[in-house]
Amino acid sequence: MYNQTYYNPQVSLDRINSQIVELEKMREQIQKPPQAPTNLTQNFQLAPTNRDVIRYANSMEEVQRDMVIGDTPYFSKDMSVVWIKNVKGDIRTYELNELVPKDERDIQIELLQEQINELKKGMIKNEQPITNVNAEQVTTDTTKYDDAVGKEPKESKSSSIQRVSTSKKK
Repeated sequence: MYNQTYYNPQVSLDRINSQIVELEKMREQIQKPPQAPTNLTQNFQLAPTNRDVIRYANSMEEVQRDMVIGDTPYFSKDMSVVWIKNVKGDIRTYELNELVPKDERDIQIELLQEQINELKKGMIKNEQPITNVNAEQVTTDTTKYDDAVGKEPKESKSSSIQRVSTSKKK
């Protein structure tokens, strides 16, 4: 056998191509993020993630049945009542009222209506009840009324009026 070295271009081309493929694989591995291990691991999330969602309830019983992980508001369907339940199960109930913004005219109208109501109340307090019997006529003047029933009372004249004597005509 001869110790001949001959140059085969195909062999060197194959060798160069295989090196290029290996370098490409190395570049892809560097560019890709490391993959998670192939072991099977499952994580269970026990707490709900939608804590900021409005919850609706028809009654207090529905609120009591629900389990919560923090202070959780429950609104009634008509938005008139809100229940707030904490982790211990304590429930606080609030009544909601809508606040309607008022302009200057609305405020002035309300003020005038309040004044009218106050005036009406004042007029009712100042009115004397109209009755046939006047309970406040307690006097010490005994000449005003007769002792006998059915007779007209005698007229009493005020002491501040002076009497003028008149002559009697026959």
